[in-house]
Amino acid sequence: MLLLAGAVAAGFVQGVAGFAFGMVAMSFWVWSLPPQVAAVMVVFGSLAGQLVAVFSVRRGLNGATLAPFLAGGALGIPLGVWALPMLDPAAFKLAIGTALSLGCPAMLWADRWPPVRAGRLADAGIGAVGGVMTAVGGFGGLVPSLWCTLRRMDKDAQRSVMQNFNLAALSVTAAGYLLAGVVTAPMVPQLAVVIPALIIPSLLGARVYAGLSPLQFRRVVLGLLSLAGATMVASALLTA
Repeated sequence: MLLLAGAVAAGFVQGVAGFAFGMVAMSFWVWSLPPQVAAVMVVFGSLAGQLVAVFSVRRGLNGATLAPFLAGGALGIPLGVWALPMLDPAAFKLAIGTALSLGCPAMLWADRWPPVRAGRLADAGIGAVGGVMTAVGGFGGLVPSLWCTLRRMDKDAQRSVMQNFNLAALSVTAAGYLLAGVVTAPMVPQLAVVIPALIIPSLLGARVYAGLSPLQFRRVVLGLLSLAGATMVASALLTA
């Protein structure tokens, strides 16, 4: 039931925000799945959700803006795939929970800060961090999305960057998992639950996205993610 509930909730949120499948799903799955299994569920679930988004929420692709993020992601993903088998469950929960607890409230307050001025090298660095985080759990959208918000990209421009970055990063990560033998036969029935369960919620989320202002959808999604992060941190500290 946790597997199903996580897929439904995460699919809806990803449909609204264009990212965050991993962050929402992990708030459910971290209680019952080993991190290596949860990471596979998140990556393939996120990839399925992004493929749905390609057809349901189409945004113009700006190659010049996207290229540095993709280049950085290409460097970060192999590092994350290499590190995945060595993850400690408590440290894993603490790291992800801390990222949610700190990053999501920061994004809520970003409109009050002056826009960040940076070039393509900084974008590539953010893409590398996103690549690592994609490989270790499928939540590579957190740091790039925060970065786009701090740079004051408009709603559709940010959605375009995140949608295309995540699609590329998740495709490479999924291939890396398959080649590295991370995906095992016992995971197939779990994937058969996750992927169908997220499709309709993703489509519903995309419809909600079309009718919300940037402030409205950011407050709802990031408020929930902040709470999930705080819960994960508490769990990690209690079990450490």
